[in-house]
Amino acid sequence: MRWELGVRHGIGLRATPTFHRRGLARRSKAEYETEIMKFLFVHEYLGAQGGAETDLRLTAEAMSQRGHTTGLMYEQSSGRNEAGWRKGFSKCYQIAARDQARSAAAVLEEFEPDLIYYYSLQNANALARLLDSGLPVVRRVQDHALYCMRGYKYNYFTRAICTRPASAHCVFPCLAFLGRNRAGRFPFKWVSYGAKRRELAQSQRCRRLIVYSQYQKEELVRNGFDPEKIFLHVPLNFQGAQGPRSSLSNRNLIVYAGQIIRGKGVDLLLRALAKVRVRFECVILGAGNDLAHCKGLCARLGLGDRVQFLGFVPAEELRAYYLEASVAVMSSVWPEPFGMAGPEAMLYGVPVVAFDAGGIREWLLDGENGYLAPWMDTGRFAEHVEELLLDKELAHRMGDRARELTVSHYDPERQFNYLESLFLSVCQEAQIKIDENSSITVTHELCR
Repeated sequence: MRWELGVRHGIGLRATPTFHRRGLARRSKAEYETEIMKFLFVHEYLGAQGGAETDLRLTAEAMSQRGHTTGLMYEQSSGRNEAGWRKGFSKCYQIAARDQARSAAAVLEEFEPDLIYYYSLQNANALARLLDSGLPVVRRVQDHALYCMRGYKYNYFTRAICTRPASAHCVFPCLAFLGRNRAGRFPFKWVSYGAKRRELAQSQRCRRLIVYSQYQKEELVRNGFDPEKIFLHVPLNFQGAQGPRSSLSNRNLIVYAGQIIRGKGVDLLLRALAKVRVRFECVILGAGNDLAHCKGLCARLGLGDRVQFLGFVPAEELRAYYLEASVAVMSSVWPEPFGMAGPEAMLYGVPVVAFDAGGIREWLLDGENGYLAPWMDTGRFAEHVEELLLDKELAHRMGDRARELTVSHYDPERQFNYLESLFLSVCQEAQIKIDENSSITVTHELCR
């Protein structure tokens, strides 16, 4: 496909639709499903950061293993395992911050993708540019940033979870137009309500939207999205399913793996652990802007000899901790879109204790594969942790059930076959539309 810079509605990209370059026109569905395709992943970062990046890399690896060609277009480096990421893509392209339109056009011209799998970019207008390219765009909705100006669907100060769609309420009384500024000299930055409305409208033009949970799907529907275009896909790292399971030993190791930010509720986890009356060890694996506060709180609660903050740990090193764990904990009080760390621990036969927030209840069945504590109830949270540490037979039963349910529900072969089929059907729809438009143009020319 040839690409050229142009001016279209002030956006900057225009495609010359020569999509037939690889013989995809007028194929049967069976023939089309065997076609090798080119998928361009679009994201802010190159390298490991958090759950979104794990998702992206697992998906790219799965598509490559199926014979497809994958490329990555990104804005900035993360400084974490970038070499490993580069090996996972046939091409990695960093786009210029100041002239994204021209830079993105050059990437599309060189890589010639059949489909764009969009995660996120800092530039709010980038999605519109990609949509105007004429290529089919599928958007992965990672969190709540698409329909929440704050990005996390809860009040930072009261921690109350928001149940409203994006509306004027976000401006007043929520005051979400004042966002936290992590990069500049000032503590706050301006967040545009108009820009958020435009992003919502742009995203509705995507051919499909991929979410992690029914909870996320309901949030999108609440914000005006067509439920027929929204699909669930969970790219879980299944490393633990092929190996041994945790012994749930008398070491009574509690594992937290995730970011240390206010929404993840690590401060509440510490308050809950201070109420546990049996001997335990706890490792907190992760980093974030709430780390200093949580370390100080840990010392004030007298937990310094039982809780260790070990920093960011790569996914491949988490295995050693899960194989020693008796309980995995998730203390999120923001509405988790899914909560990937929980099922990943369950693959090792480790039961999970978590607060009931967002999509967690879709995989954590209270009393079956762990415990779901009422939101922000540190007393009940502590009781559940203590029960699992004291009753090893119960913990083993729940751990076995946790592993069984996770393997059966999130089998990666089935998950990625489903996503591949969805990608191919989207490309087929785009090709049919191009064929129809070409036919209309030819008929018009013949009738002149």
